[in-house]
Amino acid sequence: MSILIKPIITEKATNDSELNNRFAFVVNNKANKIEIKQAIESAYGVSVLKVRTINVRPDRKTRYTKTGIVTGKTSAFKKAIVQVAEGDTIDLYANL
Repeated sequence: MSILIKPIITEKATNDSELNNRFAFVVNNKANKIEIKQAIESAYGVSVLKVRTINVRPDRKTRYTKTGIVTGKTSAFKKAIVQVAEGDTIDLYANL
């Protein structure tokens, strides 16, 4: 079971990482905070101070087309916001 799926690189997450030393990741839905902390520390070699998790709900959409009503939804996922120690940083662009 892989705990870290991918980093979140948005304008809000990038600003938070530059100002407050917090990084956002999409993680496995069954992972808890202790497992997330251990995975970040082993993958990036930083010391984690705090882990906050968010369960993101799926967005539901309904479209009215010629053939009728089409409904759908996006996938639900779990997001983790990790605060690392002062002086440590995670280079998310090194693996490109």
